[in-house]
Amino acid sequence: DPVIVRHGYYRFSDIVHEWHNVLPDPGERFALKAFVSYKAMSDPGHPLRNQEAQTLELFMGTLNSGQARLLFSSGQVEYIRYWLHAMGLTKEPLPLPSSDYLLSTSDLRDVSKAIYKTEKDIKDALKNVDKNNRKLKGADSQLVSLRQKFERVRNYWNEKRGSWLAIDFEEWEMDSNVITEFGWSCIEFIDGKEHQTDGHLIVKEHETYTNFKYIQGNRENYNFGTSEKVKKAEFKERICDTIERLKSAGPLFLVFHDYHGDIKTLQSKDVDAQIEPYSFLLPDAFPQKGVFIIDTRDLFAALEGESMDRRSLERMALFLGISVKFLHNAGNDAYYTLAALKSMASGNQLDSQRKERWPHHDKVVMPGEPGPGLKVSFDPHEENSDHSDTEGV
Repeated sequence: DPVIVRHGYYRFSDIVHEWHNVLPDPGERFALKAFVSYKAMSDPGHPLRNQEAQTLELFMGTLNSGQARLLFSSGQVEYIRYWLHAMGLTKEPLPLPSSDYLLSTSDLRDVSKAIYKTEKDIKDALKNVDKNNRKLKGADSQLVSLRQKFERVRNYWNEKRGSWLAIDFEEWEMDSNVITEFGWSCIEFIDGKEHQTDGHLIVKEHETYTNFKYIQGNRENYNFGTSEKVKKAEFKERICDTIERLKSAGPLFLVFHDYHGDIKTLQSKDVDAQIEPYSFLLPDAFPQKGVFIIDTRDLFAALEGESMDRRSLERMALFLGISVKFLHNAGNDAYYTLAALKSMASGNQLDSQRKERWPHHDKVVMPGEPGPGLKVSFDPHEENSDHSDTEGV
């Protein structure tokens, strides 16, 4: 018979249900049920587990409706068929699942790896998927879009490729055209390994311009190395050379916490960094080149379940468990922005991650109350004085 090659994903429950129904032999049905049981898949010796990491790797797919599904890849389905037959547990290889159950990339907004260690992890994941799918019915399109972006960033990060450059500028509070500082924090993936560099530049000609009226500047309090004082010409050259070098090495992901002002400064005559054409849209497949804008405000909004308001850098870091000090130093702000990005992008699937970070913080939706109930409900003492934080910081 010709070999039918299918590339895509199958819903976990659909596969189990279909195969169970087509197996006439009770012994074979029992073997299949045992193989895909939560208890079996949590066993260290299970064939689908990553033996080095001691984890089970499934997939979480997002449908065009925004709802999630726990999935097997087509490769995993093929392996299950092969393994059960090779072990003598089925007389013949299990039949290929009906193409009606196959989800291609066009059926899914996004697909990301879902990592589980224990039987409880798998059960909780399925429970959370069902619960959050119910909540997503009627969710506003902006929140659905933010959730999609969150998962795509996670997918990109897990590719362990490209350069992730968080940057921040500080300007004089009385004239935003006077640039006083530049900070950066960068993770380059080289052969799948992280290489991080950080830095802080101070413009010599603008040392006398200090911020204290509207925000408390911290130019002299860089936490992650030694600040460098450079003249305007070198300041511009250093920034542009860094961006050009990273662009030439592959895709460059520019990471901001509130990109508006920093992109404007990057393209001003005093910096003139060549970032065009840049894109806010993240393609389905990992890009081979280009410049892409990622805003940690959007990522945290998706994680929190809030499509309207955006958190300050300080509050976002606090809720993510990142200790901060001496904000409004460009080097520190860039460092904390990248730390927040890494914390979210290297974590579990969005809904699972939210549950892990803030258990028992789900918003309770009362009858007649609008909204799908995806928002994290922080206690008043946790919220503290967030509304008085400086915008974008």
